[in-house]
Amino acid sequence: MDILNAFNEFETSALQSISAAKDADALERVRVEFMGQKNGKVRDLQKLVGTATPEQKPAVGKRFNEVRMSVSAALDARVEQLKTQTTKAASEFDVTLPGERPRIGHLHPIMQVMSEFRELMGRFGFTVVDGPEIEDEHHNFEALNIPEDHPARDPLDNFYIACAATAAGGPVLLRSQTSTVQIRTMENTKPPVRIVSLGRVYRPDTIDATHSCMFHQMEGLMVDRHVTMAQLKTVLSLFARSFLGPDVEIRFRPSFFPFTEPSVEVDMKWGDSWMEIGGAGMVDPNVFAAVGYDPEEFTGFAFGLGIERFCMKHYGVDDIRRFYENDMRFLSQF
Repeated sequence: MDILNAFNEFETSALQSISAAKDADALERVRVEFMGQKNGKVRDLQKLVGTATPEQKPAVGKRFNEVRMSVSAALDARVEQLKTQTTKAASEFDVTLPGERPRIGHLHPIMQVMSEFRELMGRFGFTVVDGPEIEDEHHNFEALNIPEDHPARDPLDNFYIACAATAAGGPVLLRSQTSTVQIRTMENTKPPVRIVSLGRVYRPDTIDATHSCMFHQMEGLMVDRHVTMAQLKTVLSLFARSFLGPDVEIRFRPSFFPFTEPSVEVDMKWGDSWMEIGGAGMVDPNVFAAVGYDPEEFTGFAFGLGIERFCMKHYGVDDIRRFYENDMRFLSQF
């Protein structure tokens, strides 16, 4: 009978597939293929039972039940067999063998550079301090000798946070420089002071290969009696050479910042070209007055360096945007 032949072919094919299944996942796929309630081949056999003549139905029904029970029993037996094999394999595992070293992540290249900066400045006697990234106008501008009518306070040149102003009782913004930390430190610390602060700062700059609207700075401050510009240049020269190598040169160019006087732009030469890395200068007496220091007794220097610029030089990266694209092929190189 053609119907019985179909039953035999189904049984043979199912038993062979069950026997060939190497693991539980493969066996489950076999079960779904042959015995699945929705699309299993067993449903086709059920339909064949309905096509049998009255004379054939007793034999066809009996054979259908035999085949179904045979395949189900084979599935159950194979499940137990695979469990036994897995248990046996586990019991034979030599726990004294060395394992595979797990793959773990690592610090972002900018974080690596910041970590090195902290360590280097620690050698020079500078203590690392932190401050908030959301600042009020007093610490971001006023205490840094930036008056209300100064262009640096233009809302178009800063990230003011309108929704936070009500809760804070006045305008607040994402800090535009890490100089805010030196103000907070001097407000609560008597001279002498020797600190660095590393962190994110925010400015609505046009994004290109060397600029971003979010970047990292290292702010340094040294306050004591008889601090000089020569000490500032010495610290920056030693720092750059310690990080990049003995051939690095530092030069100062006259500039202007409201919170330092005199002020300089700091350039670094590494290889054949000069690159601007930040600003520096002697702390303006008005800044000392804002935090309660006597400018007749104390002097100090401050500097702010762009960490991304050092990172680009250190790793040979020519576009700052690469650091923020989250491209694992790029980041895994460091």
